[in-house]
Amino acid sequence: MFSGAVSINLDNKGRLAIPTRYRDVLSDGLVCTIGLHHPCLMLYPTDAWQLIEQKLAKLSSMIEVERRIARLLLGHASECPMDNAGRILIPTTLRQYAKLEKSTMFVGQSNKFEIWDETLWHTQIVEDIAAIPADIGELSENLKHLTI
Repeated sequence: MFSGAVSINLDNKGRLAIPTRYRDVLSDGLVCTIGLHHPCLMLYPTDAWQLIEQKLAKLSSMIEVERRIARLLLGHASECPMDNAGRILIPTTLRQYAKLEKSTMFVGQSNKFEIWDETLWHTQIVEDIAAIPADIGELSENLKHLTI
C-alpha cells in the first residue's frame, strides 16, 4: 500500500507536509506514535491504528513486557489531523524522541509510514544492508522463499 522514501522538511512549527500522492488516502485521519526499535516515528492511517489498538487491548497488564509495549505505543499515540495544505503537526514529545529537527525522511512501510531524521535514516540504511547475511543458509525461512 505505502512504499518509497521521500525527503521532507519540517517547518519551524513542527509541521510536515504529507506527499501529495498519499493525501487522499490519508484524509480520514492519522495517528503517530514512537518506533519501538529505532529512534523514528510510526504514522498510521486511523483505520490501521484502530486494528493495532484492538491488539494492544488484548495484552495483559500483568505481564511486564506487554504492559510496557502498550504503555509506550498508546502513551505516545497522537492524532495528527491534516490541514488544508496537507500538513500534519508532529507533537514536540514525538519530535524529540525521533530527534527530528528539519530534514526528515517519510518512508512507506506497507500499512504505515516511518518518519526519520534524515541523517539517522541514512545511517540505518547502511547498517541494514551490512546486516543482511550473504549466505542463504543464515536467512530465516521466510526470507529463503522471498522472490523479488
